[in-house]
Amino acid sequence: MAGDTRYVRSMLFVPGSKPAMLEKAARSAADAVCFDLEDSVVLDEKSAARANVIQALKTLEFGHRVRMVRVNALDTPLTYRDIVDLVEAAGEYIDVLMLPKADSAADVAFVDTLLTQVESYRGLARPIGLEAQIESARGFLAVREIAGGASRLEALIFGPGDYAASMQMPLAAIGERDAYDEAYPGHRWHAVMHGVVAAARANGLRCMDGPYAGYTDTAGLERAARLARSLGFDGKQCIHPAQLATVNATFTPSEEEGAKAEAVVKAYEASVAAGQGAATHEGKMIDAVNLRMARTILERRRLGQR
Repeated sequence: MAGDTRYVRSMLFVPGSKPAMLEKAARSAADAVCFDLEDSVVLDEKSAARANVIQALKTLEFGHRVRMVRVNALDTPLTYRDIVDLVEAAGEYIDVLMLPKADSAADVAFVDTLLTQVESYRGLARPIGLEAQIESARGFLAVREIAGGASRLEALIFGPGDYAASMQMPLAAIGERDAYDEAYPGHRWHAVMHGVVAAARANGLRCMDGPYAGYTDTAGLERAARLARSLGFDGKQCIHPAQLATVNATFTPSEEEGAKAEAVVKAYEASVAAGQGAATHEGKMIDAVNLRMARTILERRRLGQR
């Protein structure tokens, strides 16, 4: 499903073990709601959380929101049960499954095959999408292969917490700047974040940045989101509804950006109509590359205002 056109700026994570939170998330300002069966659910509550998520998917009204479920990682004995139970019971209500800690193209291919078999068994006409989280040293080194691992893959997601643990990088709080960032003469996460974006774009996928732990720190969240957008990410994961407005606004081109993009399009079209190969706007040359960038901004602004 590479090249999928879902518009996701904000993805709200909700623990599957909290039924009341599942219901609130379905009415939130999130572009996508991700019911989590992995890190936010303790082992003793995994089965109950799975049942809660199935019930929520079948009974809640999500409107335009993308319906996601993050299953447990393949290094646990829980992944197959998550996928089989979810898809057999509520496959028609699931838009995307998220695979955490994807370390290789084989991981993606395994989940793809299992999903295909369960979908066929259930007679589902619409394939369920797949997203892969890049959260380890192995995942980073294999990100190019992972991005091409299955036709149903829609997005790559950077997971900074587990990635830091895998790399043995000290980290005070997920997504936040700390003393270790200040000690490094540059951006500590640039290589992996740029790699995730490049692999995603090369394969027609979306790319999402990981969460920001300080859900009351709006200024810090905005800085992190702006940095992610500057690197080319489409959006950011959120751990609290209070973060959604900031993330949605940051990943939606502003009115000023829209006006500039529209002016570029008009100038270029006028140049073409006059038989010229390039045009100028505000003292700068614009060509087909500028046109593509401007049209991307206008389309994202249109979608963000829906």
